[in-house]
This record gives sequence, structure tokens and C-alpha cells, in this order.
Amino acid sequence: MDQAKGLRQIARTDALARRKATMASPTKTFPRVIAVTSGKGGVGKTNIVGNLAVAMSRKGKRVVIIDADVGLANIDIVFNLRPEYNIRHVVSSEKSLDQVMIKTHHGIGIIPGGSGFADLTQLNEGEKLTLLSEFETLADKADIIFVDTGAGISSNVLYFNAASDECLVVATTEPTSITDAYALMKVMSQKYGSRHFKLLVNMADSEKDAKRVYAALSNALDKFLKNVVLEYTGYIPFDRQLQRAVQKRGLLLDEFPDSMASKAVESVACALLRDGDKNRADGNLTFFMNRVFQAAR
Repeated sequence: MDQAKGLRQIARTDALARRKATMASPTKTFPRVIAVTSGKGGVGKTNIVGNLAVAMSRKGKRVVIIDADVGLANIDIVFNLRPEYNIRHVVSSEKSLDQVMIKTHHGIGIIPGGSGFADLTQLNEGEKLTLLSEFETLADKADIIFVDTGAGISSNVLYFNAASDECLVVATTEPTSITDAYALMKVMSQKYGSRHFKLLVNMADSEKDAKRVYAALSNALDKFLKNVVLEYTGYIPFDRQLQRAVQKRGLLLDEFPDSMASKAVESVACALLRDGDKNRADGNLTFFMNRVFQAAR
């Protein structure tokens, strides 16, 4: 047996042992995995992820963000960080997940994406086992894991949306954003059997306008897709303070905590946390990554 093969066998055995031990503990709790996604780019998705993470961390939750926006990974920019490594270094066994993850001053863990998942369908069994083993280590370090996906209906976006416990779709009041949000949910429903989505309307002039977006999408889903449920999670108003925060390379909740948009983000964070127990999925991070790999086939 060559050394590489021996190391892969050790990794496989260790992963299976961890998985059995984890499943054998009926009292163990696991992080909620929430994918934040959009049908169209430019809707403020990554800024929403960053600010929701801050809001939840301030409520005592341990939060980790996985940047899964392949090719346009920028969650580190939102937090004004400069990562040296990314998830690709974990796949190649050069670094552990702990070594790749960066902590913000809020205590939020950031796993930089880079080009780490660009060749997801090409991972061999050894690389998959490496990721499975590493992701299991997050089970005791996080209560909430946000997956910041790319926009649109590319394969990588669909993989992570299908694998997550919850899928939060971000849209604006623009007709193209509404149309693309519907297209995303349609593909998720038809290709992966997804039946439940949450909607967050960003940059709305009022809650009335946000509810119109929800009504349009909900009516379209009822008419053309059966048994698909869209839940209204809330809205974030258009606020120039957000633009000022971005220009300062800061987060809205840090720079302008009393702004209208900051208050709205906090309200959405509370709504998501209230939903946590009733929508809790059975499983763990190993199952999350396994679902990613299954969706990729």
C-alpha cells in the first residue's frame, strides 16, 4: 500500500468513526445551515449575510459564514479582511478548516471561498472525505452557518441551496429581480424537489412594496408550481446609510446601528431565530456536505 493510499484509508476510517459517534448521540445539537441566495446579482445579498451574522452574534449565537460565491467571493471584503488561504487549501489537505477560517472582531468565523468549489464535481473520494471530516469539526463551534451563494442558477448555486436546511431568497422590487427569483425557485423545485423557501425583500421603499413582491412571487408559485411554499421573512428599506457603510468598507450595523436598515436587519435576524426550532432539520454537517456532493452528481 503506497503512502497516499494509506493516508486516504486513515482519513476514511476516521471520518466514519466520527460520523458514527455523532449519530449515536441523541442529545447532540447541530448548527442550522442557511443558504442566502438570489436569482439576480446586485441585490445586496452578501451585505445582508454579513449584517445578519453580526445581528445574530450580538444575540449570543456562534456564527460561521461559508463564502460559496465561486469566482466572485467577496464576504471578506464586506468585513475588510484579507485572507491568505481558502477552502481549496482544505480540499488539498494543505490546511485544516481551523487554519483557513478567519475570525472577525465580532467573533464571526469566515471561511473564504476563492475558487475552492469551482471543481466540486471533480473531487475524488479522498478529497470528499477530507471535506466531510473538516466540516464535522464545525459542529461544536457554530449555532448558525450562513452559506453565501452566488447569484443565478449555476450548478454551484443550486448545490448549496439544495443541501442547506433553509434557503433564504433575496430579491428587490425590480421586475428583473422578481422574475429571476421565481426562476431560481422553479429550478430548485423541479430539479431538486425543494418545497420551502423564505423571502427577504431588500431596498424596498416601504413594507407595502415588499409585500407586493411577496404576493407576486407567491401567486406565481401557486399557479405554476404545486406544493411549493414561500414564506415572507421581512424586508430591508432603501437606506443611503448602507451605501456610506460600504464606501467606508464597514458593515451597516457597525457604522450606523441606529439607521432604519439596521433596525430592519435586526428584525429579520430575530424572525429567523424564532423560526429556528420549528424548522430545525435532523442531521449534521456531514449530511450537509453529503447532500452537496449528491446534488453535484
